[in-house]
Amino acid sequence: MPPPADQLPAADGSAELRDLEDRYGSYCRAMRMLAREGKSLKTVQRTVCWQQLARLHDCRPARYQEPDALYLRLCREGGNGGAAATRR
Repeated sequence: MPPPADQLPAADGSAELRDLEDRYGSYCRAMRMLAREGKSLKTVQRTVCWQQLARLHDCRPARYQEPDALYLRLCREGGNGGAAATRR
């Protein structure tokens, strides 16, 4: 019986994990766009990119940072000083 669809992929290099890793850049670009648009942290946490970045971090924490740290860094880099992160 296969594991539930919402279960994290195995950290052993499974096809699902490799697919997530292949799309890492896309998830980061999506997060960057949301930060530039000034979306709140609460709003961003409901997105697919947040969920996938969280899955990557959970599977390989030494390689992928937490999505909230990435979001806050992108807000600072985007020139809004993390203001979007404070709006909930």
